[in-house]
Amino acid sequence: MKLYDYTLKDFVEAIDSNSPTPGGGSVSALCATMGVALSRMVGHLTVEKKKFLALPQEIQYEFIDVNRALILIKDELKALIDEDTNAFNLIMKAYKMPKNNAIEVLERNQKIQEGTTEAIRVPIKVATLSLSALHQLPMLLKYGNTSAISDLGVSVLMLSTAIEGACMNVLINLPGLEDQILKHQYEHQVKNLMDMMNVSKKTLLETIYKHLEK
Repeated sequence: MKLYDYTLKDFVEAIDSNSPTPGGGSVSALCATMGVALSRMVGHLTVEKKKFLALPQEIQYEFIDVNRALILIKDELKALIDEDTNAFNLIMKAYKMPKNNAIEVLERNQKIQEGTTEAIRVPIKVATLSLSALHQLPMLLKYGNTSAISDLGVSVLMLSTAIEGACMNVLINLPGLEDQILKHQYEHQVKNLMDMMNVSKKTLLETIYKHLEK
């Protein structure tokens, strides 16, 4: 059974166990999925309002396009909840492989590298998709239903947390990667993702708090 199909209760209890999966990577992917869902909720609560319908049609179309783009991101993130756990399990399975001779050692190491690469690829994708979603939010913030602006704020926080959490999962797996060039590329990518996230988060939250404090 996929993690995404768990009840909320079962998912929480699966985390609160002595099993390393689902762990921080899957939780980061879930966090991102919920953040996108919240931002789409703001969209749903906007499009039928008189204030929105009074906007120029090109703005309405752009707003609706943003909400449609977000559902594509959400669907990709949903799958990554399970993919992160699967990647970790690949590493664990590889470490259990026999190493009684040179051939077995070579095969085992190859599988460890494959699992490690996957355990890096998945959170990189979580962070990248989450940042893409975060970059869609200014449109929702500008024209969205102001009664739901705190929900949009929570969306910003969830997506930002997902990015940072996913980047942590990349960093913890990087020491196991033997390809030094690839390792440096991922380090650079993590830095860029974090830098862009911090800029977007700061800008969006400043605007949201200005609305909330009126």
